[in-house]
Amino acid sequence: MDRFQEMQVFVRITERESFTRAAEDLQIPRATVTNLIKRMEERIGTRLLERTTRSVTLTEDGRRFYHNCVRLLADMEEAENQFRHTTPQGLLRINMQGTLAKNFVIPALGDFTARYPDIRLQIGEDDRYVDLVREGIHCVLRAGNLADSSLVARRVALLEEVTVASPAYLQKYGEPQTLSDLEGHLAVNYHSSATGRVMPLEFNLGGEIKHLQLDDRVSVNGADLYTGCAVAGMGIVQVPRYRIARELAEDQLRIILPDLPPPPLPVSVLYPQNRHLSRRVRVFISWMSEVFQQVR
Repeated sequence: MDRFQEMQVFVRITERESFTRAAEDLQIPRATVTNLIKRMEERIGTRLLERTTRSVTLTEDGRRFYHNCVRLLADMEEAENQFRHTTPQGLLRINMQGTLAKNFVIPALGDFTARYPDIRLQIGEDDRYVDLVREGIHCVLRAGNLADSSLVARRVALLEEVTVASPAYLQKYGEPQTLSDLEGHLAVNYHSSATGRVMPLEFNLGGEIKHLQLDDRVSVNGADLYTGCAVAGMGIVQVPRYRIARELAEDQLRIILPDLPPPPLPVSVLYPQNRHLSRRVRVFISWMSEVFQQVR
């Protein structure tokens, strides 16, 4: 076998966490798989996999080598297919924020798999900073303004945001009519997982964005906690309207300061710069744009 074939076997073992399952997938004898990995480790000069009777796991060197193999195999596949009139194929690793995945991506996923049956999806749910190159992820779907200059961002949507509070909270503190009325009010403050800082409330005042930092009785770092605390009357929050449609309809939350809305929330697909954009990623970005165009 050549080295690219060796990499394919190593990657399949890693993904399937089994020599036997990898051999079955690739339709080659298990003994061949075992000997191939042994020769690879001897040639490279380090142990890539830890084997027990129950599991196969990567060593630290194996983890780094795995991510390099994933990138090299993707580049080779793209080079071979760029002149063929074939449909995109292969493994596409994506990382998404949970609320975006739950509300938009997963409900529409059947359409994507029907269009591109030769693409295998591996989807992770996260809101943390992801090192795409080191972790072998092809792209991430994120909401918010993104400052990481090492990534290219393709915007796929702008989501309407609203400022809301519960009826019980408004009965206790009064409903503000102007920004100055917010003095003495409380917010449920949100800690950014990317920066660790508290996110201020934002208001569009005649085209100028005003930032306000209100006191809090509780602060959170999760989207569901953020909305839940607002429903419980703990303070004012700013959220995408789609996320609280049910709470608004059931009068668990009410929109305040509607003439001073927060700026819309950008949603983007991000991928590493200075790298060829594979057909798998291109069609995913295009499909994501279609999905979010249907959002009202």
